[in-house]
Amino acid sequence: MFPAPIQDARPLGRFGYAAAVPIVLVIWLLPLLAIALTSIRSLEDLSRGNYWGWPDRIMAVHNYRAVFTSSPMGRYLLNSIMITVPAVVGTLALSSMAGYALAKFRFRGNLALFAIFIGGNFVPFQVLMIPVRDLMIHVVPLYDTIWALVVFHMAFQTGFCTLFMRNFMRELPDALAEAARLDGVSELRIFWHVVLPLVRPALAALAVLVFTFIWNDYFWALVLVQSDSARPVTAGLQALSGMWLASWQLMSAGALIAAAPSVLLFFLMQRHFVTGLTLGATKG
Repeated sequence: MFPAPIQDARPLGRFGYAAAVPIVLVIWLLPLLAIALTSIRSLEDLSRGNYWGWPDRIMAVHNYRAVFTSSPMGRYLLNSIMITVPAVVGTLALSSMAGYALAKFRFRGNLALFAIFIGGNFVPFQVLMIPVRDLMIHVVPLYDTIWALVVFHMAFQTGFCTLFMRNFMRELPDALAEAARLDGVSELRIFWHVVLPLVRPALAALAVLVFTFIWNDYFWALVLVQSDSARPVTAGLQALSGMWLASWQLMSAGALIAAAPSVLLFFLMQRHFVTGLTLGATKG
């Protein structure tokens, strides 16, 4: 059912794998290399059509400084932090509590509630555009604020994270919680002192995934936000385009700046990320 490890493959298969990996890696890295080169080019270099050659002049300092001087990039980055950090913390808190309840408590409607969490993951987010926008304007007056994106991302990401945490927590031995209950420990203390320390790899993996999803969101930043005071960095990149001529060197530099936090977080949390995904890849 599952593919065999490459070490167990035939010699021809191992040779093909060794030959394909660098080719696929180069193809995958070419757009990133193009963006990196474009971010240090001059406008004259781009006007001459020098897209892949080495830049005639290295304008790295000038371009990256212009990103912050010609647009409110600092404000956009701060907005993204103010949106992403509370949304990630709130999502992990809600999903871990919901996952614990669905995994360890037997009550009527458990499977139905779990099915609702699963079904929510299959709803295309474009379908929600008009209802969510009207909700933020007429029902919950949060439109064009940072909290509009925080609340939406928490609600939208909790379904997937609950599915992940529920499957992870089902693998924890029930004897740990039962022993704590016999000692008179409350359910809240069991959850905080017994369960959460054991699911830290899963929380770390979800933190990286959810941080990346929310930080890189562009669609909902356009739907729910209009002003620069609440616009995240992904939507703010359009401020770097010129009125008559697109400033591709500035947009490329801004794109690399916008991508840096999520890439840095992944490398810092890589060990926990891989461990959490591996241990959580169970069914039940």
